[in-house]
Order: sequence, then C-alpha cells, then structure tokens
Amino acid sequence: MIVKIVRGEKMTGLLSYLQGPGKANEHTDPHLITGDPAIMAWHGEDELSHTAALEVARAVDKPYRHFGTKVTIPNYLRDAQGREMRDRAGKKVRDPIDPDRDANVWHCSLALRADEGRLTDEKWGQIAQSFMDRMGFTEASGRSPARWVAVHHGMSAAGNDHIHIAASAVREDGTKVDLYRDYKRASEAAHALEVEHGLTVIDSRSAQIGEPGFHRAEKHRAEREGAVELDRDLLARRVRACATASRDEAEFVRRMRGQGLIVRPRMAAGRADVVTGYKVALRPRERSTAPVFYGGGHLAKDLTLPRLRGEWADTPEQADAAVAEWNAARRGQKPVAPGRERKQVADPRMLDRAVKDLTAWNGYLASVPVSDRAQWARAAGRTAGVFAAWSHRLETTPGPLADAARQFSRSAQVPAHQQFRRKQGTLSAGGTALIVMQASPNLSQSVAYALLMRQLIKTTEAIAAAHRAAGDANRARELEALARTRLDAVHSRLDAVHARLDHTPDGPAPAAARAATTTLDPELAEAQRQRESDFPTAPKTSTPGSPIPTRLDPPARTAHTTGRGGDERGR
Repeated sequence: MIVKIVRGEKMTGLLSYLQGPGKANEHTDPHLITGDPAIMAWHGEDELSHTAALEVARAVDKPYRHFGTKVTIPNYLRDAQGREMRDRAGKKVRDPIDPDRDANVWHCSLALRADEGRLTDEKWGQIAQSFMDRMGFTEASGRSPARWVAVHHGMSAAGNDHIHIAASAVREDGTKVDLYRDYKRASEAAHALEVEHGLTVIDSRSAQIGEPGFHRAEKHRAEREGAVELDRDLLARRVRACATASRDEAEFVRRMRGQGLIVRPRMAAGRADVVTGYKVALRPRERSTAPVFYGGGHLAKDLTLPRLRGEWADTPEQADAAVAEWNAARRGQKPVAPGRERKQVADPRMLDRAVKDLTAWNGYLASVPVSDRAQWARAAGRTAGVFAAWSHRLETTPGPLADAARQFSRSAQVPAHQQFRRKQGTLSAGGTALIVMQASPNLSQSVAYALLMRQLIKTTEAIAAAHRAAGDANRARELEALARTRLDAVHSRLDAVHARLDHTPDGPAPAAARAATTTLDPELAEAQRQRESDFPTAPKTSTPGSPIPTRLDPPARTAHTTGRGGDERGR
C-alpha cells in the first residue's frame, strides 16, 4: 500500500478537488466511506455533490475555525523541480519572507498497486479506520478525537484503487494532533495493515530500502523535452558506472567530468580542503537554461560520497589529489592529473580478463552468507555498476543493460548504518566495469561478451537467491524475471551473432562487421519485440537505437514514494 501525505490550509479546497473530476477525469462516483460519526450520520455514503462536499469540509474544519488554533510547518524554498533547496551545509532553506505556512489540513492517500484490483467500500472503511487509529486522530489515542472523512472514487490514471483521507489537525477540544514524524509513522501503519488485510507487502518499507521518489515536475520536464528517461535516472546510472570503474576519489571526479556531467563539491563549513558531498547535473540543451543539480543522496542511498569512499583506496596523497580535482571541477578548470580514464581498452585479452574477474566475483558471492544483508547489498550495488558501465558503452538509449543496472541498484539501498565496510582484499568487480566502460569500438570479441553476460546472469541468480533466503520473495522474483527475459535475450543474441560471424561460408567476417556486434541495439530488437508482452504498460518509442521501449514511469518508483510534495494539497 502506497502512502502519500500533503499538508495544506484549506479544507474546502481539498474536498472540492476530491469531489471534482480530477486531473484526468478519474474521479468518478466520489463518496464517503467512513470518518467522523456525526458527519457520516448526516451525509452517509451517497455520491458527493459540490454542495455536499463544501458542507463536509466546513464540518471537518469547525474545531479549527472555532478555536483558531494555529498549526504551521516550516516553509522551505523549492527549486524548479519542486525539491527543497539546501544551503552549503546541507540544511533546508526556509523562505526568508514567509518562514512558516499554515498546515491545519492533513491530506493522506492510500493506494494499492494496479495489479491488486479493487477493494470494497467496507474493506477500505476498515483500513481507513485502523489507519487513523494508529495515526492518533481518533478516540483510540486516549485524547479528544479530530474530525476526518475518507473519500473513495474511481481508479487513478495509472489504474490504482485508492482512497483519500481529509482530516483536521485540530482536535475537538482545540488541541493539536501530534503529527511529529507522520511520514514514518504512516509508513509503519501501512505495513501493519498490509499484513493484517492480506495486501501486497512492500518489502522495501519493512526492510528500510528503496529508491528516492521523484517529483511530478521531473516527469513533466522529461516529457516536455522529449527525453526517454528522467534526468535523475540517467545521472544515477552514469555516476554509478564512474564510481564502480574508479579506484580512487580523484579518478571518480575526472570520470564524471569526462561523461559530460557538471560536477560541484560540497565543502565543509569554512573549509576549502574538506569535501563532504557533491552534486551533479546534465548540461542543459539550451544555454539560457540553468542546470538542474542532484546530490548523490538524491540519486541513491549508496551514491553519497561517504558511502562511495568505502570502496576506494584512501591515503593522504590520494585525499589531496581528490580535493584538487574537486576544486578544478568547481572552478570549471581542466582536470589536474588525467589518468587511466582517458585510455581505451583495445586488447581483446582484456575482455577475457573481464570474464575471469566476474567468474572470481561469482566465486566470492558463493562464500557470502545469505544472512549478511550488508554484503549482499554491496554486491548488488557493484553489479549494478558493471551493468551501468556496459550500458554506457553499448546502449544509445536505455535498454536491457540500463534496466539491469536499475534493478540491482534497488537491491543496494540499505540504511547507512548497515553499510558493509570493505576489507582489504575483498573483490569489487571494479576491473570489469572499467574494461567494459572503456572498450574500444573496434574491439570485436562477441564470444567474450557472451561469456560476460553468462557470468552476469549467474550473479543475478545468486543475488536473487539471497533475497529469497532473506524472505524478500518479491525482489527475488523480479531479479529472476530479469535473468530469464532481458538478460537471457542478450546472451542468446550474442551467442547467435558469434556463431554467425565465425561460421560463415566465406570465413571470418570483416572487422567492420565484427565491430558492429558490440552494439546490442539491432541484434536485440527482434528478441525484445517477442518479450514485450511481459511489460504491457511500457509505451513503444520511435527513438532509434534502443532495443527496449523505455518506460518513463518505472513500475516500482512513482511520485508518491517520497510521501511529500505533489499537487493534491489542501487549499
């Protein structure tokens, strides 16, 4: 069950919206299913008219209006993408003119996944009542109750059955409802209700893993510019590839800049020699457009600078070199000491080396206890880096390799305190990422690429087995499906290409034809078309070069995963 919370100031505005047609005319048959007993006795469960909606709003709002209790929350500045702005120290920036805003309206939506179908009004009513009991709005809290109602109407535009809860933050006696950490508490309540009512359990919630949510404005910007994916996803993949292929922090900075990213460090307060974080942006298409920056933590939990540093060598000399590269990036100057990131891998034996490295990597994974969640999360993150590096090398638009990188990055998201601290001598798969990322376009070794994919499929199966052993069956199924469909398709096509090239009647194919095999796109197009039935909601794209039609809205990552923001605020 997906939870989204918004704080607002006008109950009449919220109820008018819920009674109205909605943004995509999805609000059909809006009606109350449960709520304050007096309001329910008066209005019942008939379809809400505009007049009735205003009456309900005024009834819910009455304690707030009568007592005049002020309920406010900090009013933080937001950027063009709707994200809260932060200062150099990483703290949120309040609006200097209006530092606090009215927040007497508490609006929460509870939504099922699209594949769960619909629930009856009775079942939704039970869920809403239990949820509000847990959130402290009702008499179950041992205090004076607050007024609230739950509205049920048609499916969302994405096909999710859901309800909206409109509640006053002021109790019947004029005191405030305790909404401290309401986002976290609502998530915990939703998990308990998933188990209690037999709904699909979101494992990432109970395991404290998952990706940062994106703001609706990011999606609209991508659609407006004709992009096949969100900037955040592209940046995360490039940053991950660079981090996995780098052996130290200075190389990481140079690699990101070499990928055309705008890189800015975050310095410790009052220091010019201590870097505490970073942010990156794609270069705008137009000079008049300002770049949109994302901090490492906004890309993924394991892409923060402290987490990345756990994988790199760290000596005083390397720390100084890193600071020099960060400062050069900040000033827009050339890299201080260019290194191996500028060299192309042209020796065919290096691809064989990559296969051997991955074989050893799989041997290492076989020794990791299934109960060691931190090591398996690290393994998933490093594997995601290999796929991200390979995707960068071969895919002009997001394809199966990019999708694999995305899937594995989800398995890498664990809280910082559960991070695995890499010990000296522990394998990292970084060499494989470096080789596939820097392979020369003229390097023709289709058999090596096929063997490389075979090892990555084994890695996928190992990490899926670890998820299943840990009780995360949903994640295991997703990775197993990835191995059986998209990755197996890549492997099969590479094997077929190798056989065709090496067994032609006229002998080996010319170098130009062999070089073409390093581009997966044309070879996978037919294989993907045969597998599109597995992803029926993915829109087809006419963008040439991509073997996989790109989904702008990844199925497990939607705007409401943040639990904040959005346009459905009480007004």
